[in-house]
Amino acid sequence: MVTPRGWIQLSDGEEFRSPSKAAMVAVGNGTFDGWEAWQVDDGRYLAQLRQELLDRAAAEADPTAPENERQQTSVSPSERHARLKKARESAETGRPLSLSVQELLAWWGATGRGAVNDQIQAELANHSLITSPEFDKVSLTATVQLVKAAEEQTEDIPLAGLPVTAPTPDGRSEELDPRETGLTVGTLPSALAGIVSVKPTATFEEVITLMLLHDFSQLPVLAGPHNLRGSVSWKSIARARHADPGAHLAQAVMDARDVRYDHDLIDVLPTLVEHDFVLVRDQHNAIAGIVTAADVAQAYGELAGHFLLIGEMDRRLRQVIVGAFTLPEVTGLCDPAGERIASFGDMTVGDYQRVLENPGLWEQLGWPLDRRVFIARLEEIRRIRNNVMHFNSSDPLPKADVDKIRYLNKLLREYGE
Repeated sequence: MVTPRGWIQLSDGEEFRSPSKAAMVAVGNGTFDGWEAWQVDDGRYLAQLRQELLDRAAAEADPTAPENERQQTSVSPSERHARLKKARESAETGRPLSLSVQELLAWWGATGRGAVNDQIQAELANHSLITSPEFDKVSLTATVQLVKAAEEQTEDIPLAGLPVTAPTPDGRSEELDPRETGLTVGTLPSALAGIVSVKPTATFEEVITLMLLHDFSQLPVLAGPHNLRGSVSWKSIARARHADPGAHLAQAVMDARDVRYDHDLIDVLPTLVEHDFVLVRDQHNAIAGIVTAADVAQAYGELAGHFLLIGEMDRRLRQVIVGAFTLPEVTGLCDPAGERIASFGDMTVGDYQRVLENPGLWEQLGWPLDRRVFIARLEEIRRIRNNVMHFNSSDPLPKADVDKIRYLNKLLREYGE
């Protein structure tokens, strides 16, 4: 029986979200694609029924979609459904669709990852698709493929329209863990950008020439894409030749550390401090790139720059409020119950916005600017700021968003001092 929440309940009352898991338990052994194993009363398999429901939902989506959703997405729900359906057909024939992470996000009208991730995961799961490698663990410019998902890979992803977490029914046998995303090794552009390497039989001359031509400090030594033998560097070459002028390359090879692309970046930092670089394995376990301490410093430097811009904006907005209004004027609008704001330092960006959008208080500023245009931009930046401050995305801010904050700060410097 299918329960009202869409789970499969067996005759003993045990419930399963995964059709494949339910089929395996019902039979007692073996592995199954549950969508092709279960039939409804009229003989249709679950896969067929699901596709009919998805087709119907997509056909009805456009006329009833909220106006703000239609404006924000660059691909209509019906067109996105058609693309996912075609991608599933391509995956089943062994010719998976390849596209960049940026192109994939554009299907949902997004330029960066964050709150949109859950929706993407859910809609992919509805079509039994995943990305390889995982789209939220590689850089925006990385190429991913839409491949057919094994059932166990999607059973922890909520279906479209369902909350990420839900109450556990009696008799349930499966647990749902929320997906966590953060800065991973693969989100750095160099992690999966390819690798220049040498074989164990290479000569010092070959290694030195490659390092000079590419301005590298080290090279990995590979006996095949999956077989890492170590690495060689200027330092290891100098040591080997100092100890033995007739040394061979094998005497200069030193240990090299490698990690998977989906490894949390913060856990790799101690290794980078000690070794200056790590080699990165892709979803097929092949060495696919390298991450250096300089790459990490640049990534965290960009992130720190965003925080500095946002911090300046916050300070300047507060200075404007403090210089133009009294605390009772502010609390009367933002905290009439007197429970939250005891000083100007307790105000949030939302509070600044509520004060400045008040026509009477705006008049007190005496700025020769349009209030509605200013508040519209402040609302845009408030959303950008919340995304950054709440770590909703591991992606760098788009230049357009950075410019919005920078130009607002420039305006505040001119009119707020």
